[in-house]
Amino acid sequence: MAQNNTSTKKIPVRRCVGCGEHFPKSELVRVLRTPDGEVVLDLTGKKSGRGAYICKAAECLKKARKSKRLDTSLECTIPTEVYDRMEEEISHG
Repeated sequence: MAQNNTSTKKIPVRRCVGCGEHFPKSELVRVLRTPDGEVVLDLTGKKSGRGAYICKAAECLKKARKSKRLDTSLECTIPTEVYDRMEEEISHG
């Protein structure tokens, strides 16, 4: 007899560095420090390296930028171009 598999798939949850709220990983933008020290946006969420997440709210990005929360989380200085790219992604996303 076939078993009815009704187990639900676990949705990964991550914390936004801007507001501190928890969201499903798919609703956040991932900022990544690669093993060779480059800081990039990881829109797939699958690249290897140290990641930090921010929700798609302009206010959270402003907070995170002003308080350097991404710098602290990724243990490096975030280039201006990365913040600019995040602003672009958030305003279009």
